[in-house]
Amino acid sequence: MIRAVLDANVFITAVLTPSGPSAAVLDAWRAERFALLVSPPILEEIARVLAYPKIARRQRWSKQRIMTFVGDLGDLAIVTAGALRLSVIREDPDDDRYVECAVEGSAEYIVSGDRHLLTLGSYRNVEIVSPRAFLAALTPARPR
Repeated sequence: MIRAVLDANVFITAVLTPSGPSAAVLDAWRAERFALLVSPPILEEIARVLAYPKIARRQRWSKQRIMTFVGDLGDLAIVTAGALRLSVIREDPDDDRYVECAVEGSAEYIVSGDRHLLTLGSYRNVEIVSPRAFLAALTPARPR
């Protein structure tokens, strides 16, 4: 099964735009079309960003709902230890947490809308793609 790390922006966009590509990526995970990898730092970032006032006003989730959402991710995804430290994204070192999780968990993909990660394109054997490109990768090719 494909193993993938989703950037926090994919989760946030999925919550705010339930009919877009990011939401479709989460739906594909729920349908068990790929294995989701997360790390403690990624879960912390998702919780923190969902609680930002600007985001909270739009998604209208209580702190309890946010904690339940993040807790469910931690329970249902494959959680890496978060022990690996890499220095890959010089422009935004906080993005290294996604590369670290992917390498630590042997992921094939990082799915992101972040330009720093997307510009990198790949790292070791991990492809870094947009939600739309990841959905295309999940769709089997039709026989000719």
